[in-house]
Amino acid sequence: MKSRHPISTTLRPALAVGAALAATGLMAAPPPGQLLSSMCSQCHGTNGQAVSGFESISGKSATDMYKTLLEMSRRRPENIMDLQARAFTPEQLRLIANYLATLPPAGSEVLDK
Repeated sequence: MKSRHPISTTLRPALAVGAALAATGLMAAPPPGQLLSSMCSQCHGTNGQAVSGFESISGKSATDMYKTLLEMSRRRPENIMDLQARAFTPEQLRLIANYLATLPPAGSEVLDK
């Protein structure tokens, strides 16, 4: 019997592969803090390495970043960063700081030969 929806026969194998990968754990969850830090990339660049005049934040001390973010979240809003930091709980700010600290510092990327 011919399928009434030809696209479903095209998607079935892809869905099966995705389900198999998920079941085996090969589609691992992103590191803690990675998704939360995605908002930072708008100004601080992908992977915390800014290219447009903003500060690069990758590879910096997690403790220092956390203290700065926590301070920003608690003070009277002076700029966009203060408002951004207020959107997160202290626990989320720690996850963001810890994740960004694991990334290579700006300028340390290894070029493929």
